[in-house]
Amino acid sequence: MHAVGLTDHLPISDPDSLKDVRIPKPVPKNHDLLVAVQAVSVNPVDIGVRKGGHDHLKKPKVLGWDAYGIVEAVGDEVTLFHPGDKVYYAGSIKRAGSNSDFQLVDERIVGTAPQNLSPSQIAAMPLTSLTAYEALFEQLKISFNPQRALPAIQKHQTILIISGAGGVGSVATQLAHLAGLTVVATASRPESQKWVFSHGADYVVNHRENLVTQVRSQLHERYVDNILELNDLDGHWDEMCELIKPSGKIASITENRYPIDLKKLTKKRATFVWEWMYTKSYFQTPDLQSQHDILEIIARLLDKGILNSTLTKKLQPINAANLRAAHQLVETNHMLGKIVVSNPESKL
Repeated sequence: MHAVGLTDHLPISDPDSLKDVRIPKPVPKNHDLLVAVQAVSVNPVDIGVRKGGHDHLKKPKVLGWDAYGIVEAVGDEVTLFHPGDKVYYAGSIKRAGSNSDFQLVDERIVGTAPQNLSPSQIAAMPLTSLTAYEALFEQLKISFNPQRALPAIQKHQTILIISGAGGVGSVATQLAHLAGLTVVATASRPESQKWVFSHGADYVVNHRENLVTQVRSQLHERYVDNILELNDLDGHWDEMCELIKPSGKIASITENRYPIDLKKLTKKRATFVWEWMYTKSYFQTPDLQSQHDILEIIARLLDKGILNSTLTKKLQPINAANLRAAHQLVETNHMLGKIVVSNPESKL
C-alpha cells in the first residue's frame, strides 16, 4: 500500500524529509481496527518526531496521528465497531501513523465520526479534542456535564489558556466556555485575537507582553483558578506561579527545557500536572477506553453545532508533497486552527 514515511531526520525543505513509499498492508488482530484512511491532520507532534533523531532508518517510519476513515476489517476481540463504520481517532505514539492508505488502531481509542461534518473538518479534531478534554476535565478536574454543554449563567471559575489560537487552544477555549468558566486566552496578533474571541474567550491578552499585569487589569482579580499552558512553559513559569490562586491548578502540555522551581507553588499549595494525550495508549492504562468515550462526546457536540471544528486549511491528496507543505505551515508557529490533508475520495 501507499504511505508517506521518513528514513532520515531532515529539514522539511529537503524533498527527502518525507517520501512516498510502498509498505505491506497490515492485518488486524485482537482489538485492532483496519481503517481505510481518508483524511489526516498535522500536529506539532508530527514535527517533533520527524526532527527528533539522527540515525538512518532501514524501514520507513510513517507519521500521522489524527485521522478520519472507514473501518475495512476488525480483529477477533473488537466489540465497538464493524466494517463500514466511519471513525476518527488520534492513534498511538508507539504504532505506525495515519499517513498511509490503511492503518491499524485500537478500537478503545477510536470514536464514531460525526455525521454532519466533512472528512477534513472531522480529521482536524481528535488529537486536540482529546488533549483539551483530558487537560480540563481530568487533570484540572473542572466540572463538565456534556449533556448540558451550555455556558453557565453565573461564571464561578476562571481559567487562563496560554496560546488560545493554536490547535489545542482553539478546542480548550470552546470547552472551557461550555463548562461555564470565565476564559482568558492569550493571542499576539490581531487575526489570532479575533479567532480566540470567536471561540468563546471572554478576555484576550498578549503572551508576548507581561501576563500578570494584563490578566489582573482585565479580570480585576489578583488570581485565576486554573491555568492551561500550551506553549513555552519555561517562558511563562514565573507568571503562572504569580497568577495562580491558592489551591489552584496548573496543567501543561509542553515540557520545560530548563529546571523549573516547583517551590514557587509551595505557599499557595497549588497543583501542577502534565497532560500527554498518548499516556493511556502508551502504558495501556485501565482507563484506555475513556478516549473512545471522550471522542463519542466530542462527536455529539460537533454534530449539534455546540462545538466547532477548528479546520482552517486543507490540501489534497495525501502524498509526500502535500504533507511536506503541511509540516512547513505548522513549523511557522503562526497557524490558526488546523491543517488537514485528505484524499479526493473524501468528496469534500
